[in-house]
Amino acid sequence: MARVQLALRVGDLAGSIDFYSKLFGVEPAKLRPGYANFAVTEPALKLVLLEGEPGQDTVLDHLGVEVESTDDVNEASKRLTGEGLETLTEDNTTCCYAVQDKVWVHGPGREPWEVYTVKADSPAFGSDSAAKPDGCCA
Repeated sequence: MARVQLALRVGDLAGSIDFYSKLFGVEPAKLRPGYANFAVTEPALKLVLLEGEPGQDTVLDHLGVEVESTDDVNEASKRLTGEGLETLTEDNTTCCYAVQDKVWVHGPGREPWEVYTVKADSPAFGSDSAAKPDGCCA
């Protein structure tokens, strides 16, 4: 099953978790410091909340399509490249508290899109700032 991902940078993480729990009728699938995600069945959506600056308005961080496997990511990468789009591939990258394979493209308004698969859950980040939620989502 593939599902669309919407990643938002929010100024009030706790308030946003409360709001989206009520809106979609589900609790977060994953909660970590500065991070929450919801695996919504109907509509098929992966909602990611990334903690921003206190009081800031919510803004789009990135968009994505979560797929089942690395083969699906590779197929998407080949298709996108074949369509003439510039892609960036990341294999075994730690992002959003998970090990992922992904391919990135940008839309006409420079909005970042990723096609990705989660290979394993990652309980915590080390000291590498590139692995933190605010540094992984190009």
